[in-house]
Amino acid sequence: MLQLTMNQVIPHLRMHIPRPLPDSSMYTPSFPMGPLRAKGGNTNKVVVVMGATGTGKSKLAIDLARRLGGEVVNSDKMQVYDGLDVVTNKVTKEECMGVPHHLINGVHPDADFTASDFRTHATRAVDSITERGLLPIIAGGSNSYIEELVDGANGQFRSRYKCCFIWVDVQLSVLHDFVSERVDRMIERGLVEEVRALFDPNADYSKGLRRAIGVPELDAYLRSEGILEESERRIQLTNAIDEIKANTCKLTCCQLDKIRRLASLPGWTVNRIDATEVFRKRGDVAEEAWESAVAGPSVRAVRRFLLGEKEALSSEEVCSNFAKVMEKGIVMAGAGKVPVLSPRKGLSVAGATI
Repeated sequence: MLQLTMNQVIPHLRMHIPRPLPDSSMYTPSFPMGPLRAKGGNTNKVVVVMGATGTGKSKLAIDLARRLGGEVVNSDKMQVYDGLDVVTNKVTKEECMGVPHHLINGVHPDADFTASDFRTHATRAVDSITERGLLPIIAGGSNSYIEELVDGANGQFRSRYKCCFIWVDVQLSVLHDFVSERVDRMIERGLVEEVRALFDPNADYSKGLRRAIGVPELDAYLRSEGILEESERRIQLTNAIDEIKANTCKLTCCQLDKIRRLASLPGWTVNRIDATEVFRKRGDVAEEAWESAVAGPSVRAVRRFLLGEKEALSSEEVCSNFAKVMEKGIVMAGAGKVPVLSPRKGLSVAGATI
């Protein structure tokens, strides 16, 4: 594994790099995958899943990775930091369904991880994935990171890789209802306790992990502990939660504005997928709607991108046995040149799996 010094990563600040585990612990996926080279497919192609917060980008990225033989590179600027898993809504081990994720966790909460830092590390992750014949799938809501990766440094990334942009869109009124409900579920899962553990009355909310929505909003509530009556503090907490919901809705609007701007730029041909009906349903019906309205159309769009408009990728070609991949000498993440940062500490296998 590539070992980086502090100054190579972030000057004067620590970046956690998972240590490799024995080869016997190397990741073996719980699903069959085949290399994209299997039918002469190009290995200089990347899929970028975009969308506002809460639209299902992570779920779609995992679906694509499982069906097309890929790995996910996180492009959410808050999820690169260690800590606040609930606040930043990091994917869990179960949600990943065996798909390796890169650039989740690993950066110190007080560090200033810039868009150019992301470009450097994401490029290395993409290089590592493609070297192993797999499909890199970049997914996250930080469109400034995505733009820097694709067009930054005089377009070096775009000169090497062709991109397929998938935009998961949801009608704003429906999305705002959903993200408000999601904040309530995050409160139940321990959002307040997570923020309390990170709370520092002298902290700077303008940098690092403390910029995450859910942290500054709770400042007054946490400062009032031991000072105000419990009834007053309950009101403060309610107000803080309402502010978290409002700021999350504002964020979705800003994200959509950025996506529309990117879609208008030369070279940014964006495939828009309308997931609104999925969010209006519940249970099995919602899963069926997801398959028909989101996953299915996205898989078809990516297949066309990978193999051309007239050539479809059969399930047999995509889902060949993983043993065939190993026979070709393609090694799963961990022996590559880039550290892969996993969503949960202590679950990293060879710096790669979760």
